[in-house]
Amino acid sequence: GYQVRLQPFTFHPSSLNGFPLFGAGLGGLALVLIPLLVLPSIPSWSALAILAGGLAALSLLAAGVGLGWIPLGGAPREDANLIATRGDSAVTRWIVAHLDTKAQAQSMAGRLVAVWMIGLSVAVQVALGALRLGAPLAVELVAAGTAVTLIAGALAGRGRLRGSSAGARDNGSGVMAALAAAEASPGTETGILITGAEEFGMVGARVFARLEGARLRGSVAINLDTLDDEGQVYLVAHDGRGADLARHEAARLSAAGIFPRIRTLPLGILVDSLPFARAGVPAITIGRLNWRTLRLIHTPRDSAEGLTLAVAREVGRALVSN
Repeated sequence: GYQVRLQPFTFHPSSLNGFPLFGAGLGGLALVLIPLLVLPSIPSWSALAILAGGLAALSLLAAGVGLGWIPLGGAPREDANLIATRGDSAVTRWIVAHLDTKAQAQSMAGRLVAVWMIGLSVAVQVALGALRLGAPLAVELVAAGTAVTLIAGALAGRGRLRGSSAGARDNGSGVMAALAAAEASPGTETGILITGAEEFGMVGARVFARLEGARLRGSVAINLDTLDDEGQVYLVAHDGRGADLARHEAARLSAAGIFPRIRTLPLGILVDSLPFARAGVPAITIGRLNWRTLRLIHTPRDSAEGLTLAVAREVGRALVSN
């Protein structure tokens, strides 16, 4: 009973180079700062000024690459969202799941470690610049800080594409949950959105939020991303509107025997509910995972082996229960 339409778009796969580019640039900036931090003949404020300017430039460049505004080689790819609705009545509840997957030189767990290391290295460089305002720093101290930054940059560089992944958990499980919700939904108020290019900067969700603004008014968005057979069920909210929605959906899931935990989005993870939240729509992401799951995601090991999809089906059905 659903009418399905395609919403085509193009994107640049080089957007994944934004984070490795920031890591490489940060490592280079740390090397440039060494003489500014240790030589007494250089003004004490120079290191902090160069660091501030360098971080600002790197942030703008990495954001431009990550959002696809600055393509770094390679032809653009074509993709599309699938939008499924019933009847002519307004959709008040969007069930969202991304279809694409990717494989990298590091798992999602490795990416999180890299993000945390980048954050630590930025803090270290800022601390060194602040200390230099007082007096030239010892070479050993600066060398240690530079080493931390170079290690962080190397870890960030492992975010490039490599190999292939079946994407059973991320995000075959989320698509299964969305299809279960579509099948179990009793009315016409639920719409199903299967997005593309989520792994390349939430492109499909951003396109939908930009082009379908009128349809989003008065609705909520529930994104389904990685529903493993093990781990804690999480409801991730981005703002107050999302937190209210999360509490409402937590009660619905609890009634079905699924007991979630509400939390904010961890640093280093991007999900398709973010563009909806930025558009002013109450939006959450539902996932079930643990550290073992994170070590599988974005690698060839994210296969259907050992995955029943039972939890995905239960969550999908519970979301449309009365």
